Amino acid sequence: MKRTLFAAAALLLVSTAQAQFDFTKALGTLAEKAGDATKVLAGRSEDQEQKLGAQWAATLLGAAPLVNDTGLQAYINELGLWIALHSERPGLPWRFGVLDSPNINAFATPGGYVLVTRGLLAQLSDEAELAGVLAHEIAHVVKKHHLNAILKSQGASLGAELLGKYADNKLGVGEVTDKLVGGLKEISLRGLDKGDEYQADRMALVLAARSGYDPFGLPRVLQKLETLNARDSSIALLFETHPAPTARLDALETAAGDKLDAFARQPVFAERFAAHVKQP
Repeated sequence: MKRTLFAAAALLLVSTAQAQFDFTKALGTLAEKAGDATKVLAGRSEDQEQKLGAQWAATLLGAAPLVNDTGLQAYINELGLWIALHSERPGLPWRFGVLDSPNINAFATPGGYVLVTRGLLAQLSDEAELAGVLAHEIAHVVKKHHLNAILKSQGASLGAELLGKYADNKLGVGEVTDKLVGGLKEISLRGLDKGDEYQADRMALVLAARSGYDPFGLPRVLQKLETLNARDSSIALLFETHPAPTARLDALETAAGDKLDAFARQPVFAERFAAHVKQP
């Protein structure tokens, strides 16, 4: 990545050396800017990560608002924060919400934003299952899966484009953010790599167990999803952007085996879940 960025910088500088640029000064400036762009893309700047995630979360909320239930929203935030505190990134300003959508799905954005749909909640039976879903999305944020996917899919070309705009003094912070948000939209429509989804599933079992829940809540959710009709529009996007539930269950069985069986006796909190989540 760095080699590509600096190669692009060199080409730009050579082509404009006879114009207005002092070679040494311009090289230092462009190298610094290239480094800044790389940090944003690679997610090394937590502040930029949070700003990017906030903008994408706003986009999701523009498509479907939050459920108008302050008790439910407080519940999902308390539960999500508890689980996130047991992750490797407890210090992020985590935020959770329930989208007023009948579709069955859940979303995570960089920086600690996690949203689940009303339609998905309707499929769940207890708090351990919800904890498994939230833990899966938290794992995506912890491992920076979306940011890494942007870097992988368009990092080099975006870096060269940024350098060109910097050279012409035409680049603004908003342009960088818009470009990255566009990358997030593309990833949300096509889905993350299967390896990222399998890793998030494995981490979800561990996070749920650490948080005091029966870790097999997520596998039970996957079993329920397997029984749904993939042609149903309410779940079509989830099936299009994730590996098949059976494949995910098989991968979990291979990875976990009986390692977490001792934690299966941890509570599921069905009554507390029912008290907060009004089923249709």
